[in-house]
Amino acid sequence: MDALSRTLATLQSWFLPWRCLLCGDAGANGLDLCSECAAELPRNTHCCQRCALPLPISATQCGRCQRKAPPWDSAWSPFRYTWPLDRLETRFKFGRDLAAGRALVTMWQRAPRPSSLPQLVIPVPLHVRRLRERGYNQAWELAKPLARTLDVACRHDVLSRVKKTEAQTGLDAVERRRNLRGAFALRDDAALPSHVAVLDDVFTTGATLAECARTLKRAGVQRVDVWALARAPVPGR
Repeated sequence: MDALSRTLATLQSWFLPWRCLLCGDAGANGLDLCSECAAELPRNTHCCQRCALPLPISATQCGRCQRKAPPWDSAWSPFRYTWPLDRLETRFKFGRDLAAGRALVTMWQRAPRPSSLPQLVIPVPLHVRRLRERGYNQAWELAKPLARTLDVACRHDVLSRVKKTEAQTGLDAVERRRNLRGAFALRDDAALPSHVAVLDDVFTTGATLAECARTLKRAGVQRVDVWALARAPVPGR
């Protein structure tokens, strides 16, 4: 850490001390989370390498991926979408709590990284109407600092959401796929590298990420990985 960063960190601790967003105690390690609450965030230690589904023992492919291979090549999701991470994610995504988002992305930055990094990270886009309603794209807010830490390029203007879809919450897997069909498009002049990662905040059934991956593969991208902060333990829930 350089002198300026140390000075800013000291000023932060004096005037705006870190405060745990979950229990209210003092924050620790440069986070709005105390050490105990940060340790309780559920890590996705054992999972399917293809879709990041939490498993009792890590595997190259889970049963679902063996039965039907997803359109992406690998997945990275360092946390499981359960308590208390789901509480922070809800505050960030729907409550406009950027402090919660900052805590989540910092934890992601500190997680073990994939062995093979892409040449470009693309956040899952929001439709322009939903972006106006929410005020920001949570995937973009996560992607920027994460890509900077990994020293990977990140662009939000390559992929667009051209179809205003219903909210995915409450839809089953089949309804989600139908809801997202034809929802994304690439910019006509977009020059894409051979290895791209699509990033979202939460991976539930994977319908959104799958549609993005298909769009990129149709454009000639050879390898598409999917990244998400957290993976739902059971698809569809």
